[in-house]
Amino acid sequence: MGGLTDRGTGRTWLWQIEHNGPWRWETGERLDGAYVVLSGPTDLDHQWSELLAPGESFTTVPVAIAVSGGGVEEAAAALTAYRRALVRPHPDRAALPVVFNDYMNTLMGDPTTDKLLPLIDAAAAAGAQVFCVDAGWYDDGGDWWDSVGEWLPSQTRFPHGLEEVLARITSHGMIPGLWLEPEVIGVRSPMAGKLPAEAFLQRGGVRLAEHGRHHLDLRHPAAVAHLDQVVDRLVEELGVGYFKLDYNIDPGAGTDRDATSVGAGLLAHNRAHLAWLEGVLDRHPHLVLENCGSGAMRMDYAMLSRLQLQSTSDQQDFLRYPPIAVAAPLSMLPEQAANWAYPQPGMSGEEIAFTMVTGILGRLYLSGNLHRMTPEQFRLVERGVRLHRSLRAGLLRATPCWPLGLPGWDDPWLALGLRTEGVTHLGLWRRPGAPETTVLRLPHLAGHDLTTEFAYPAADGWACSWDPRAAELTVTATVPPPTARILRLRAL
Repeated sequence: MGGLTDRGTGRTWLWQIEHNGPWRWETGERLDGAYVVLSGPTDLDHQWSELLAPGESFTTVPVAIAVSGGGVEEAAAALTAYRRALVRPHPDRAALPVVFNDYMNTLMGDPTTDKLLPLIDAAAAAGAQVFCVDAGWYDDGGDWWDSVGEWLPSQTRFPHGLEEVLARITSHGMIPGLWLEPEVIGVRSPMAGKLPAEAFLQRGGVRLAEHGRHHLDLRHPAAVAHLDQVVDRLVEELGVGYFKLDYNIDPGAGTDRDATSVGAGLLAHNRAHLAWLEGVLDRHPHLVLENCGSGAMRMDYAMLSRLQLQSTSDQQDFLRYPPIAVAAPLSMLPEQAANWAYPQPGMSGEEIAFTMVTGILGRLYLSGNLHRMTPEQFRLVERGVRLHRSLRAGLLRATPCWPLGLPGWDDPWLALGLRTEGVTHLGLWRRPGAPETTVLRLPHLAGHDLTTEFAYPAADGWACSWDPRAAELTVTATVPPPTARILRLRAL
C-alpha cells in the first residue's frame, strides 16, 4: 500500500494492491500534474506477460483507492471501512481470542513437552484463549530447515506424543494451534521424492531450490492434495483449531511450466494459493488462520481478506516494536494487527507495561516466560490481558488516529489512537532519551470537555491536561523511560 497527501489542502489518496505476489506502484509528476500507477506483476519488473488470442481476456489483480479531502486520518477511516466490508465472514471476527505463542523471546523454535506444559498453564491463567506451538514441533534431529514437508509430530520432543501437549491446552479451555509453512518442501524431505516434479515451481524443467527448499506449485492437483491431507489430518485427528502460516523463502520470478511467461506462471500459482486457502476454510469454517509470512513480509489484502489476523513483525527488541504497532492500522484492520507483547521475568514493572501496551491496542499476541514471574509481575500481565479483552467489541468499530503524526523509527514519543463513538483509547510510549512532556493533537475532540483515565497501568508518575479550544492534550511522564500507558478519553 501507499499514499499521497497534499499538505496544503489535506487532499489524500491511500491505496492498496490486493495481491499475494509481485506488484508495482509508481508516483510521479508531469507538466499537467501528478500521477499514480497501481498494478500487479509487470514485464519490466517481474517477467510477466500474457498472450491473448482474439476474443480472450485477462483480469488484472484488484486495487482499492480511498480519497479524502481531510488528510490521512480521514482516508484511513475510509480504507478501514472498506477492509471490514472486504474480509471473509468468520467466527473469529466477533470473538477475537487472545493468542499466546511460545516463540518470541521464549522457546524460539525449540518446544518440548517439559517446556510447554508450565507455559500452557501460565498462559491460561493470564487469560489467553489460543495457545500456538510455534516452529520445531515436527523436528526430531535439530536441523529441520531443509527437511520439512511431511508435518508429522516429533517423537523425541514429545515422549508421550504431541497429543499430551494439545490435551493440556484444551483442558484449560484454550484452542490448540500449530505453526505451519505449507508452501515449501525441504530438499531433504521425504515429500521431495513422493510428489511429482510438476507439483513444484520450475525453470527449464528443473525444480527451483532456494535456501534448501523447493516451492510447491498450487496449480497442480498433487500439491493441493498433499496440503489438504496435512491440514485435515492435523485438524481432524489432533484437534488443531489455529494455524500460524509462515512463508520464509523467495520463489523468484516464477515458473515457466505451462505458462506463457514465468511471471504468468507465478500469478496463476498465487491465485491457486488463494483458492486453496478458501477451500481450507470452507471445509473447516471455525479454523483460524494467521498470516505470518516471515514476520509480515507478505502483508496484503489478497491474503488478509481471507485470513483472520496478521503477525506484524518478528522484531525481538521491545523498545523498537512501538513504531511498528503504531503504523500497523494504516496497513491493516486494527483487529487483525497481531502485535507481540513478550513480558519477561527480568523486566521491571514499567518495562512489562511498555511491551504490554504495544500489544493491547490491536490483536494481542502474547508470549514470554510467564510461569517464571513473581506474583506482582504476573498480575500486571493479567491486568493488561483483561483490559484488552474488554476493548475487543469496540476494536471492531474503531478507526485509527495518530496524534503525533505517523511514526518515525526513532521517535522518542509515540502515540496511537483508536476512536469509537464517544471514546478514544490512546497508547503512549516514552522511549529512552525522550523529554518528559509531549503535546498530542486530537482535532476530532475539539470543543469538548473530556474525562481522562489511565486505563493501564495506574497513572504513577503520569499526568495530562486538556485544552478543548486548541484540541491539545499535554502529557507528562516523570517516570524514567521506557514507560508507556493507555489512556481512555471520553467526550462530555
